[in-house]
Amino acid sequence: MQTAQSLVRKQYLVTEKNVKKLERIAKTKGTSATEIVRQAIDAYDPENFNSVGESELMELVSARLKETIADTQATRKRLRKTLSKLEAK
Repeated sequence: MQTAQSLVRKQYLVTEKNVKKLERIAKTKGTSATEIVRQAIDAYDPENFNSVGESELMELVSARLKETIADTQATRKRLRKTLSKLEAK
């Protein structure tokens, strides 16, 4: 964390939904909401978005899609098994 001397207090209006999400993330990460906001600001870089090559982006999308398909297949398998057990009763 930065020293208090280098920090500036600012107020911004956000929705209640944003506040709850921020608090949930902070609790999950074990840090303050303020630190989560700092990390989000540091991570936000729209000008540098195009520095990721199209092929890299497609690889990332492909990997996430494969994970999603595998998760969906596993969920469907569990659902079929559960439904079979329920029908047997």
